[in-house]
Amino acid sequence: MVYHESVLLRESIDLLGITPGGIFVDATFGGGGHSKLILEKMGGKGRLFAFDQDEDAYRNTEQQEFSANPGFIFVPSNFRYLKRQLRAEGIRVGTVNGILADLGVSSHQLDTAERGFSYRFEAELDMRMNRQEGETAADLLNTRSATELQRIFSELGELRNSRTLAIAVVQERERKHFRTTGDLLELCSKNLMGERMRYFSQVFQALRMETNDELGALAEFMKDALEMLAPGGRLAVITFHSLEDRMVKNIMKTGNVEGEPDKDFYGNITKPWDLITKKPVEASAEETKQNARSRSAKLRAAVKRTMNDER
Repeated sequence: MVYHESVLLRESIDLLGITPGGIFVDATFGGGGHSKLILEKMGGKGRLFAFDQDEDAYRNTEQQEFSANPGFIFVPSNFRYLKRQLRAEGIRVGTVNGILADLGVSSHQLDTAERGFSYRFEAELDMRMNRQEGETAADLLNTRSATELQRIFSELGELRNSRTLAIAVVQERERKHFRTTGDLLELCSKNLMGERMRYFSQVFQALRMETNDELGALAEFMKDALEMLAPGGRLAVITFHSLEDRMVKNIMKTGNVEGEPDKDFYGNITKPWDLITKKPVEASAEETKQNARSRSAKLRAAVKRTMNDER
């Protein structure tokens, strides 16, 4: 079974502008598809740092013999610690040539029943990408207030009946704590609004994103990426959710999450990025036919401005 089928593979690598001898980062290693192509483009010269907090991803590097490549360095860490980890590896601020991030959950994580990411399997309701730390999705359901749960279901899952479901969760846990995916699906089935499978997907997505603080991690990653890139260095990000895409778009356009133009002391608008993609790149009809996950993918890329470009 394929560990993970990389989305927008060649499009994203082409936008990175790989050059032999450079320093590059695959911030979300997963199945290694992007890393493999980056290494090919590097031609045996330079270094590639691959980040992933999932221990299964590290085992995948051994199975595919990435470790045999002297230019490949695996970093077992969440990409929100990009700057800290790269500096620990001896990489100076402002010297990285290109950074790639493919957000969301991997096919392997979805297809591994015991991870609890998918409603297709009966399993412990875990959903942590790093199973060594943090609260599980079950912990979240059993402890968060109705107000907090409503926010999670509304903002991250875009559920139309987020308040109804949040109240139902609080009432249900008084009778029995949530432990498995089945416990959650039973409750969801009683509170459906819209198409059944879509509703389940939205609920599970919301819990996964909150459990792993995915938006918080993305904001920190984007900040670190700007600091670590060399002037003229490139950043490419693939998103699968409107909130992620909006954040990436705003930061690349204005330099901040809010999307509001920053001004210097004299009132001049300052922009740390130049857009490479004016509109997001989306998967071709052929790719979406082969890989359904690619349908919601959006790829954006930008280049870090040099000092002379600041205005």
